[in-house]
Amino acid sequence: MKIIGLIGGISWVSTADYYKLINQGVNDRLGELNFSECLLYSFNYADIKKNNENNDWDSTFNMLLKGCQFLKQGGATAIVLCANTMHFIADRLEEAIELPVIHIATATAVEIQKQGLKKVGLLGTKFTMDLDFFKDKLIAKGIEAIIPENQDDKDFIHTTIFEELGKGLVTPETKKRYLEIANELMRRGAEGIILGCTEIPLVIKPKDLNVPIFDSAIIHSKAAVDFQLS
Repeated sequence: MKIIGLIGGISWVSTADYYKLINQGVNDRLGELNFSECLLYSFNYADIKKNNENNDWDSTFNMLLKGCQFLKQGGATAIVLCANTMHFIADRLEEAIELPVIHIATATAVEIQKQGLKKVGLLGTKFTMDLDFFKDKLIAKGIEAIIPENQDDKDFIHTTIFEELGKGLVTPETKKRYLEIANELMRRGAEGIILGCTEIPLVIKPKDLNVPIFDSAIIHSKAAVDFQLS
């Protein structure tokens, strides 16, 4: 089994999900007492968030590079960034660390391709929705991604990810608003919805919508298991 390195704390809620999903995935395939051989470097999210909100991605890059170097020295043969937004610098990290960074958007695009969809809705932080790093990976696979048109909707998603979901908090009001936003994307032609933040599955479940849901954390974790056992 190959050793993988997890960059976590972005947030701790999703990091716990990744650890559980990857270990379960290995055990599902190998059985008995077989689980993932992995290393974890977990950050204080307050430091990351401050950098990103100030558009200081160089500082975030340097922090994550330090974590990746720590994991590589420990024997990791690939890196898993346990968050969508951090993939804005994934290609840059991969070049600097000289290890594969298993990309969440690429893995998600492959799953969408399997279902033959050409147009999907993308929900995530303002960085994931407004920047091109996620959408470009989809375009490379012939998939169009649409995001909310209403700025208030985008602000609501971004704020609640940090103020509620990232702390493990879920309210009926927040869930209702997320579903309204997702349904509006479907009215605009989305054939599926990408949960492009690893906390959004707390409020949107597969049974909530009548189109396929692509839970990026589950998909990404499966890709990590595929790598480990390849």
